[in-house]
Amino acid sequence: MKLLFSFMTAVSLGLTGTVLGGDNYGALAAQGYRWVTIDGPYACITEQDAKRIAAHHNDAIELHVVENIECYYLIPGAIVQVVEEDPAHGISEIRLGSITRSLWTYSRFLSKRPVKDTYGVIETPENSGLIPAADTSIVPALPSDHSTARPNGNP
Repeated sequence: MKLLFSFMTAVSLGLTGTVLGGDNYGALAAQGYRWVTIDGPYACITEQDAKRIAAHHNDAIELHVVENIECYYLIPGAIVQVVEEDPAHGISEIRLGSITRSLWTYSRFLSKRPVKDTYGVIETPENSGLIPAADTSIVPALPSDHSTARPNGNP
């Protein structure tokens, strides 16, 4: 009887893992996308700033780096794309959808598994700005060639 319950539990846990991992989030992680797990000014312009803010985080340092635009706030659930990793130091160069330059943060602040944002949504590259969406609202203008216009002004 215990063996049957153990087997049923193992099967149900395996199916749960399949259901949760059935989305394309694993493929996104394989492409270098990660989800932020921390809240704070931990995305910095240089590696040294990232190391400094993480090692000696206090209000004075936070105010200084934010006022001087050396660091940007990471928000849990935001998706980033890892450009380069430095496993020896545990730090990664990342891209955020709303910021045009690469930033540095500790790899421990990033997850390969999806994290819901404050609205309960899992960000993807398409809805975060990392991949530009095709803008179908822009319609090209008609040529201004008036030679095909009719006498009443209609083309």
